[in-house]
Amino acid sequence: MIPETSISDRYRARADAFEAKVAHVRADQWDNPSPCAKWTARGVVDHVIDMHGVMLGVAIPRTDDPLTDFREARRQIEEALSSDRARSEVSTPLGPMTLEDHIDRVVSDDLVLHGWDLARATGQDETIPPADVARLWATATAVPPELMERFRTPGAFGPGIEVYGEEVAVPDDAPLQDRLLGYVGRDPMSKSS
Repeated sequence: MIPETSISDRYRARADAFEAKVAHVRADQWDNPSPCAKWTARGVVDHVIDMHGVMLGVAIPRTDDPLTDFREARRQIEEALSSDRARSEVSTPLGPMTLEDHIDRVVSDDLVLHGWDLARATGQDETIPPADVARLWATATAVPPELMERFRTPGAFGPGIEVYGEEVAVPDDAPLQDRLLGYVGRDPMSKSS
């Protein structure tokens, strides 16, 4: 076992927040539309679980309970982050990096953005922690334009994978959370479900 890193801590905090949102979805809300046009609230959670499996090269076992399934996906990621495997090199669309860095840049960040999607779809608190907003804004706006075009192209990284949607215009003086959401293809001004 290797010592925990800030990546592990960040993942754990974000997974706690996402899991709490999943736990608060009422049975009658799973089919609510989400800000991700092709997905319902359940589809958002399914996508997050699927991406956890993609990071690890496994299929996460499924039940009829999204909360149980997310907890299993989370368990597997936390197990990988606490092992020597975390420092192993993996191939990614952005080039080689450690597994823990890939988890940090993909599924950990996904927990934040898709947590907002789930909250919007189910009428929960949509506030993203300011530190996460600032970190994701810096990361997203640092992507070179040619790569951002690829990020916005559905399927560019594999079937069913869409990193960002088309940018949604948000006023320059809007809160940074709204500007981040617009930049990655969400409409923060649309009404909650």
